Amino acid sequence: MQTYPDAYRASPTEMASVSPPTHLDVAAYLYWILGIFGAHRFYLGKPISGTIYFFTGGLLLIGWIVDLFLIPAMVHEAKQRYRPGWIDYTLAWVLFTFLGVFGVHRIYMGKVFSGVLYLLTGGLLGIGVVYDLLTLNSQIDELNRSGNSY
Repeated sequence: MQTYPDAYRASPTEMASVSPPTHLDVAAYLYWILGIFGAHRFYLGKPISGTIYFFTGGLLLIGWIVDLFLIPAMVHEAKQRYRPGWIDYTLAWVLFTFLGVFGVHRIYMGKVFSGVLYLLTGGLLGIGVVYDLLTLNSQIDELNRSGNSY
């Protein structure tokens, strides 16, 4: 019997056509609940406006309410900007949200050393967590583009 070891490997163009979306509308709306802290904006790859929302209470709640209607467009933009791949953006963000200080999201991304370092130092005393909050989407995008995950 002849085997074909690469029979189930898809080319990058085939994978792009069947891969799941990078960011989910449902997740964006769930992060919108924490929108006065800018969570949905960080998730959708807008760290500057996310930081502004964090320090202004969602621009005094007005921007937070307006974002309820802007989320579909922001999700579409995030799907266009970030490349799908082996690392799921939504799962990485959920892990970061609940276990970020412990580095579980970094271990999931294949960065085991820094994940263990986060575990032992409380996310490098919080500085690493802030760095990941601002750059998590671009870190995942870089790993998905290079194909070096896992």
